[in-house]
Amino acid sequence: MRDSALKAGLVGLAVGAGVCWALYGLASRRRRRRKGADPGEREPSALLRAASGLPLVSSSSGKREAATPQQAGIDFPNSPHGLGTEDLQNLIYLLESTKDSAIQEQVLITLSNSAAFSINQDTIRNLGGLPVVGKMLSVPVANIKEKALNALNNLSMNIENQEVIKAYIARVCEETCSAPLNSELQLAGLRLLTNMSVTNNYHSMMISSIPGFLYLLSAGNERTQVHVLRVLVNLSANPAMTEHLLKAQAPFLLSLFDSCTKEDVLLRLLVFVTNLAKHMKKDKNTVHYEYNEDSVFSVLWGDSTLCAQKLASLFHHHDMEVREQVAKLISQQC
Repeated sequence: MRDSALKAGLVGLAVGAGVCWALYGLASRRRRRRKGADPGEREPSALLRAASGLPLVSSSSGKREAATPQQAGIDFPNSPHGLGTEDLQNLIYLLESTKDSAIQEQVLITLSNSAAFSINQDTIRNLGGLPVVGKMLSVPVANIKEKALNALNNLSMNIENQEVIKAYIARVCEETCSAPLNSELQLAGLRLLTNMSVTNNYHSMMISSIPGFLYLLSAGNERTQVHVLRVLVNLSANPAMTEHLLKAQAPFLLSLFDSCTKEDVLLRLLVFVTNLAKHMKKDKNTVHYEYNEDSVFSVLWGDSTLCAQKLASLFHHHDMEVREQVAKLISQQC
């Protein structure tokens, strides 16, 4: 009955944003009939049109700035209260009830934008929206998965939300490592994993994906390398992850210790290795593990002469931050 009622509302409408607004209105009216809503509440189609027109808040720099109405060129309240609880509830209901990928994408963008505001992050969790967004990772459409990852990324800025999102870490790792190389889907996954790896709480859930992360470091473009190194740096900051990272295969690693490597990549790579060296210095047992010849440990410290030559060359790098990080790494190895 529910699907029939929704389909009836689509007669004469084009697939796309117009469909999304119409369905949102149907969902909203249905919920009002069930719960008795305020008759003076705002027109839902205009609300969705405004909210979904905002740019996604998911910058590659890691900084999050909510777009203002002036930047977006629309008349939308520059306030965390721009979307109320009833609005968010209707959006979650719509996402849960529709099978149309165009509608799913539009709603996910709207939820992602609303999650730029911390108050909405709590509201979406309290309304049960996180599992609804998480289920979108199973939709076999790349754009839907990407938009779901973007929404989860913004929602993961909330510690309580991370406790719910952790259930999807394995799936996110799988999607990230198997996505087309350098794709937006892959980058969306890496951004979410960066947020989820800021604390040590969920590192153990990413251990099996370390080989995949290192592959992306070797094969990806500069943007992918920067994003995957953010994850690897977070993991390497945790002493409990040292053994897992040192045992991983990375025969290419020393080749990145080169002045031709972009500074953004090189600096993060040096931080990653410095973290490992610091933990090894504190825990002497790590050097006695059995390592494959292509492991991170063997590549970096199996032939100390080659590594020393690479670092000596980088000590004269034109970028001061790179030189400073090289000095830190050398001090950890003394």
